[in-house]
Amino acid sequence: MKKIILAAVSMLAVALGTQAQDQVRLNPSHPDAYVVQKGDTLWDISSEFLVQPWYWPEIWQVNPQVENPHLIFPGDSLRLVYVDGQPQLQLQRGPRAYQLSPGANGNRLTPQIRREAVEDAIPAIPLDAINAFLSRTRIVEPDAFEGTPYIVSGSDNHILMGAGDTIYARGDFEVPLASYGLYRPGPVYVDPVSNETLGRQALGIGEVDLLQLDPDNRPGFSVATLGVASTAREIRLEDHLMPVEERSIDALFHPSAPAVTVNGLIVGVDEGVTQIGKFDVVILNLGERDGIVPGNVMAVYKRGSMVRDRIAGDSVKLPDERAGEMMVFRTFEKMSLALILEADRPLAVMDSVRNP
Repeated sequence: MKKIILAAVSMLAVALGTQAQDQVRLNPSHPDAYVVQKGDTLWDISSEFLVQPWYWPEIWQVNPQVENPHLIFPGDSLRLVYVDGQPQLQLQRGPRAYQLSPGANGNRLTPQIRREAVEDAIPAIPLDAINAFLSRTRIVEPDAFEGTPYIVSGSDNHILMGAGDTIYARGDFEVPLASYGLYRPGPVYVDPVSNETLGRQALGIGEVDLLQLDPDNRPGFSVATLGVASTAREIRLEDHLMPVEERSIDALFHPSAPAVTVNGLIVGVDEGVTQIGKFDVVILNLGERDGIVPGNVMAVYKRGSMVRDRIAGDSVKLPDERAGEMMVFRTFEKMSLALILEADRPLAVMDSVRNP
C-alpha cells in the first residue's frame, strides 16, 4: 500500500496571501531546537512550535544544500531562528549510518553513505489511522455497483473470508481482469443544504486475483475462482468486485490552511460510528470542485443549541462552538475524506467545518 510521506515544504504554495506571516503564533512553550523521533508526525512537530500548526509553511526554511530538504527523518534537528524579525525553522540532518565496502583494488575499505529511503521520512499524520482509506475506500457514482460481480461463497461455504482464502464470485466477466478490488456498497450521500446527490461510499475491503473462470447457467454470467491477495476488513457475501482504481494518490502534502473560504458539513463517518473522536475518519460535503486539496486543515464547530428566552418569550440559537480540527487526506470531485486530529468533545455528523 502506498504511504503518505511528509512534505515539509509546500509544492502547494497556494495563495496563503490571506495568511500573512504576522499571523504566525509561536507556542509559548516552544523549544529552540527539536530532534525528530521515530513515530513523530509533522502535525506533532508543528504543534511543538506553533499554536496553529497549519501555518507550518510560513516558518519552514528550505536548505537547498540538504539532500531531499522537503523530507524530515528521525534524528534530524530542527532549529528555530529569526530572520528579519520573523521566526523560521532550519533543518540540520542527523547522523547517518554508513557501511564499509571494498575499494577499487579490492583491498581498501571505503565509507559509503547509506541514503535514507523516502518511506523512512516522518508522515504528515498517523498513517495507521488512514491506511484502509488511503488507497481503497473511495467515492463513486450512486449506481456504480449495478451489474458488477459479487461474492457468492468462500471455500467450504465460509461466509467470512480473509487473506489467503479462495472465494467465488458470480457476474458478468465479459472482459476478465487479472486482479480486482473488493468493495462494499456504503451509503449514498446527499448534500443536506442543496439536496444534490454527492456520491456513494465504496468501502475498500481488499484485493483478489482471478484464478479461474467457468461458465454459469445464467446467460452472460460466469463463476470466478479468486485468490484473496490482501484484506483491510473481513470479506462478506455480496461484497462486489470492481477494477482496481487507477488513480495516483497524492504522496506529498503538509498541513496548510485552505486557499478558499470553507463552509461545509461532516456528512458521514466510518462504518456507522455515532460519536466521532480523535483519529476517526469523516466524510465532508466539500471536494475538488470547492478548491479543497489534501493537507487542508479545517476547524470543526458544534452547532449551538436552541434555548428558550423566558423574558422575550421566544427561542434563541446559541453560537456555534469550535470543538476540533481535522486534516483532509483525500479528495474527490464533490466530497473529501479527513482525519480528526483534535477533538475537545465528541463530534457528530452535521457538525460544520470552516477555515481554521
